[in-house]
Amino acid sequence: MRRHKMALLVVTLLMVATQVTAVFAQGNNTPAPAATPTTQAPSQATAPAASATSPNNVAPTPSAEAPPVGVATLPRDLSPWGMFLNAAPIVKAVMIGLAFASLVTWTVWIAKSLELRSARSSIRKAVGVLGRCVTLAQANAQLGDGDGPAAQLMQAAASEIRFSANLRADGLKERIAWQLERIEMAAGRKISRGTGVLATIGATAPFIGLFGTVWGIMDSFIGISKAHTTNLAVVAPGIAEALLATALGLVAAIPAVMIYNILARSTAHYRALVGDASAQVMKLVSRDLDRSKVPLSHAAE
Repeated sequence: MRRHKMALLVVTLLMVATQVTAVFAQGNNTPAPAATPTTQAPSQATAPAASATSPNNVAPTPSAEAPPVGVATLPRDLSPWGMFLNAAPIVKAVMIGLAFASLVTWTVWIAKSLELRSARSSIRKAVGVLGRCVTLAQANAQLGDGDGPAAQLMQAAASEIRFSANLRADGLKERIAWQLERIEMAAGRKISRGTGVLATIGATAPFIGLFGTVWGIMDSFIGISKAHTTNLAVVAPGIAEALLATALGLVAAIPAVMIYNILARSTAHYRALVGDASAQVMKLVSRDLDRSKVPLSHAAE
């Protein structure tokens, strides 16, 4: 009799637990777990237990929802290198192009800085020599054998004097001034060669990066439509990869603009030094012309 009462108590507790589980399952929209009795009940208690766990008393199972995207399917590495590897092909091509543009910017800066430093040093020495010389022949003897702008100025002045040896000296200064002006312009074009690419990179790199960003965001929205979910974890990696293209565009453009301005100021300084050298040559020519004792043919030697 005592064992029979204990069995009835266990079955009752199981029935209560089953009903409570079914209520919670309906509230959470999850199927109720099946209750499995752990004690063998007598034949008299089997019927109530079976009726309690019959299909009529079990909570209805809700329709299966789409399984969420697993964390393992999302890119875990959100470092710049990881985002580059996981980016779309077009976005990756944009990033490579911007990285190459940044490399070109720094290469041009190093090369032109060394070239301008050497050119400014050479023209400063030439201006100093021209300032110490008294006659054009003396300056031509010291600078006429070089290949820099100052040597070209001296050679042009000496050549025009030789060609005008049997002519009147009225238009000699004008003819020399025209040739020296052309030499100055040629020296300025030569020293500024290669800096135009910096202006191009500074003007276009942000828009190229923006194109990569727009394309990456479009690709992210396409991924949302395919995954049938609006979970931010699905959208965030693609948007981060797209924004990396804009960041690289700014990284390429900002130094390009700054370096272009620095080189432009250095080039203007160099052109001013070449102009000073041209003015020194014209001063020597005018001085020799005013000396009636010094023939033009002797000044050109």
